Amino acid sequence: MAHGHPPSHGSGAAGASGHASAEDEYLGTPEGSGHEHTDANVWIIAKFGLWLAVSAIVISGGMGLLFGLFVKQSEETSPEFPLAVGQERRLPAAPRLQQFPVNEHYEFRQQEDAVLQKYGWVDRETGVVRMPIADAMKLAVERGLPVRAQPPAAAADQPAAPVQQTPGLMPADSSAGRTMERRRQ
Repeated sequence: MAHGHPPSHGSGAAGASGHASAEDEYLGTPEGSGHEHTDANVWIIAKFGLWLAVSAIVISGGMGLLFGLFVKQSEETSPEFPLAVGQERRLPAAPRLQQFPVNEHYEFRQQEDAVLQKYGWVDRETGVVRMPIADAMKLAVERGLPVRAQPPAAAADQPAAPVQQTPGLMPADSSAGRTMERRRQ
């Protein structure tokens, strides 16, 4: 091969074909060889590529125009909100999402503190007012808390009878000790 001799078909160290590898057979071009003129027509391949490029441009342009037409048509015919046809804009039903929850919480606390720390009207017609908690506690200490009217005693000169405790009965929690109930021990 390197000497220009045709390959020998004898057996040797290179193998049965006389080449060291399968690719060695294609390293050199034989004399008088070229390309085959009957297999591939270059002009037909070029025309196909040209028509492919032209059709891609035409189809892309047509799709762009059609898309623009559809967008224009949808803007002209459909309302902004299809469920709100004939209605003015209104806010959705509560509760709505908070835009600034930290600020709203701060404002809520300020309003609550104002209710607890300042004087104000609860009902102006009946004359009911609210007052700060500290002043209300001072006033309650000065005037005293209201008490329930005591039932009249049977006799002022007789000592009160001791309350009989029945075994197994204890004052009920729900009645603040006014009634007795049986509990397991």
